Order: sequence, then structure tokens, then C-alpha cells
Amino acid sequence: MAKSFTGIVTSDKPDKTIVVAIENRKNHPVYKKQYSVTKKFVAHDEKNDAAIGDTVRIVETKPISRRKHFALEEIVTRAPITHDEPAPGSEDAEEEKSA
Repeated sequence: MAKSFTGIVTSDKPDKTIVVAIENRKNHPVYKKQYSVTKKFVAHDEKNDAAIGDTVRIVETKPISRRKHFALEEIVTRAPITHDEPAPGSEDAEEEKSA
């Protein structure tokens, strides 16, 4: 059975490729304290659907390239879309004030 992981997209810059960060909690063997370990996987996104901040499920496939051996299975949740306000003093801010 193929491995599958759920994680958050940290980069979608390359074409048809996403970088997914998988966070895992571990216990220290001596001190018994929990700590988090993050591992990044490069996954194939055929339709360029996923965006930064989306929670996605990736599944293991045959190697697609040197570092890419996972593929996007589904987008679990979409990242909330934030509307960025123009910086004060910029041309966009001046246009909005005059309108």
C-alpha cells in the first residue's frame, strides 16, 4: 500500500509542483519531552490547483523526477483568501482616496 501524508503547502512556484511540509510530534527518549519535526516533500500537482497555505493529502507514486515521488491526491481545505491593503503613501492608496 502506498504511503500518504497530510500537510500544508509551503511553495507552489515551480510549474506542476508543490512543496508540502509534514509536521510530526516525537518524544525524546531520555527527557520524555515532546518536540515537533518538520519534513518537506516535493509533490506533483498536474492541474496547478493547490496554493500556499492549503492543507493537502499527497500519495506516494513512482519517481517523476529526481526529488519528486509524491503526487497530489486531494485538497483537504483551502487557505483563507486575505485582501491585502495597499501601503499608505503608495500610488494605489492615492487612487483609492481620490475615487
